[in-house]
Parts: sequence; C-alpha cells; structure tokens
Amino acid sequence: MIRIGKLVATHGIRGTLIMTHIAGKSSWLSKGNVLMIEMQKGSLIPYFVADCKAVSNEEYHVSIEDVDSQEDAKHLVSRHVYVDEALLTGMSKESPLLWIGFSITDMHYGDLGKIADVMQTGAQWIATLNYKGVEALIPLVDETIKKVDFKKKSITTSLPEGLLEVYE
Repeated sequence: MIRIGKLVATHGIRGTLIMTHIAGKSSWLSKGNVLMIEMQKGSLIPYFVADCKAVSNEEYHVSIEDVDSQEDAKHLVSRHVYVDEALLTGMSKESPLLWIGFSITDMHYGDLGKIADVMQTGAQWIATLNYKGVEALIPLVDETIKKVDFKKKSITTSLPEGLLEVYE
C-alpha cells in the first residue's frame, strides 16, 4: 500500500469528501476503486469509491459507498488515504511514492535500511527509515540520489557528511 493523500474536508451535504493527493495527475482514481483509509495508526479500512471528480492535479471530490451524509463524512476527515500500488501503474517510475520498501545504500555510510514512508515537503521528497533503531529522515533529491534500481528495489545515495551523525 502507498500513502497517496489525505481527506481534508467535507463538500456539500451528501457526504462527499475532499481528498488531496500527491500522485501528480488526476486520472488515476475512478468509480469502484478501493481507498484504504487509516482510521488508527496502522489500521487500514477499505472504502469503495462510489463517484469521484478531479478538481485539480492535487485534489478530488470523492463519494464513498455507504457514506451518504455530511455527518458520516466528518468521521473520515483528516485521515490518511492509501491505495494499492497497482492502481498507480500509470505514474512515472521516478515518483518517490513507488520507492516505499526500497533499500537505501549510501556510498559513505553503507546500508541504511528500507524506506518505511515518503513525504513531500514543498518541492522536496523525504524518506523515513529505521536507522540504528531511530526514525531517520533522508532527503530524496537529485544531488544525493546516484542510482535507483527498480529490479533490485534499491537506491544508492551519496549523503552529505554529518547528516546521519544526528541519529547516532
């Protein structure tokens, strides 16, 4: 599962939700798709899309089966949304969303671990991973990424000196 976005508000009185997403285009979601909504940390519940309308490349208006009132929809606001990786097959292979689960090996530090999650902060992507028992944040920028191998599910980086010392 890949975290694709968040339910940010209700829209109208019929239970429609506003979902922001980071897929970069708005043609990946359609009626009948399954959205996995994180109701509690680590607990994903499937919801079927009854209808959706792309508002922009970052936003959808989504109606979910069995959610037909504003009151029902309010319970889902502020929840993270995940989708199956197969739903995003049309996305660019360059998207860091597809790198979750990849191993990172740094040219100076060696094996860093597997990417647990990615997030976008402005124009920069950041990977989170467990490094020596602590959650570490690794920038995923052109200057640090040397190679991405999709067959081996691995990334080779050259991180700035001293970046990982704060986690030791």
